[in-house]
Amino acid sequence: MKIAFHAPLKSPDHPVPSGDRQMARMLIEALRLAGHKVDIASHLRIFLRDSSQAAFSALHHEAEREIERLRALWRRDGPPDAWFCYHPYYKSPDLIGPRLSAEFSIPYLTVESSYSSRRNQGAWKLAQDAVAAGARQAAVNVCLTQRDRQGLEATIPDGRYAMLAPFIDVMPFQSLGRAARDGFRLIAVAMMRPGDKMDSYRMLARALELVVDMPWSLTLVGDGPARSEVQNVFSPLPAERLDWAGEKPPQAIAGMLAGADLYVWPGCGEAYGLSYLEAQAAGLPVVAQRTGGVPEVVRDGETGLLPAEGDLVAFAAAVRRFLADETLTAQFGERARRFVFEERSLSAASRRLSEIFDVYVRKMA
Repeated sequence: MKIAFHAPLKSPDHPVPSGDRQMARMLIEALRLAGHKVDIASHLRIFLRDSSQAAFSALHHEAEREIERLRALWRRDGPPDAWFCYHPYYKSPDLIGPRLSAEFSIPYLTVESSYSSRRNQGAWKLAQDAVAAGARQAAVNVCLTQRDRQGLEATIPDGRYAMLAPFIDVMPFQSLGRAARDGFRLIAVAMMRPGDKMDSYRMLARALELVVDMPWSLTLVGDGPARSEVQNVFSPLPAERLDWAGEKPPQAIAGMLAGADLYVWPGCGEAYGLSYLEAQAAGLPVVAQRTGGVPEVVRDGETGLLPAEGDLVAFAAAVRRFLADETLTAQFGERARRFVFEERSLSAASRRLSEIFDVYVRKMA
């Protein structure tokens, strides 16, 4: 099928790296692996930073111009077979795809659409109305977490839903061996910015203060506007235990993970977190919180430990458990790697998308 792909929050070609951009790119690769021809239909960013009516109106005007451009293009060259929208939500609704899909009678699909009634404020309510309308129209809403599916079903019980587990490209980890290292090394990979990321850094620093009696070192991979604040919250810890690696290109991350023993990241406000899958693909167990979509990517008690959300003492105890037992760490790491390679790879996602298309899309195209 010829698929028009749109990610209203961040185009796959956006210059700033993020989990959203990474997942958009991987979805395109999974679709292509399944035999589809995928084109990025629009690079227009539809992002409503605050619930401003004026801002929402301006986005609508930009979307109208994009609709006119695509309408003319499709009338000349023919429409695609389907429109595939990644991650519409209350700040970033798809204001293009549903209109054109209805006009040209092609299937409309969403992936990682989300809806939360507590966001129904000001222009965000208008944006959520657009998200809900798109979900109702969709031939299928592909959900990456049960939380997203439940949020949609609560508002649109008659919608069509299918599950696709979060996944990564395991190729960079395929021939990766465990790198030689001195001592027990922890690692975390995340941007340094205010909000949820800062909350996770703050919790991690406080938890590590509770295990400072044990031997370990921590590599922090990432950078961003909150770097100085992150450094400040880690200042009570011995400086010699901290390796500030800074931002690294994606191709370097796999090797850095392979040089560590344990991935530690609380995951405050985490939708699911692709970094958890990358760490496990490198053979690392994970310590995170049992929150949001994290249980969708880490198997508690098998590939990592997920203490309750906000339980700082339990988080520290989980880290201590791995620090004290190298055999346990190795067992969890082996299971983690097998889990990602067998169930969360690009090829596994491609097969699952083919199943979803066969059930929900091909009969409408």
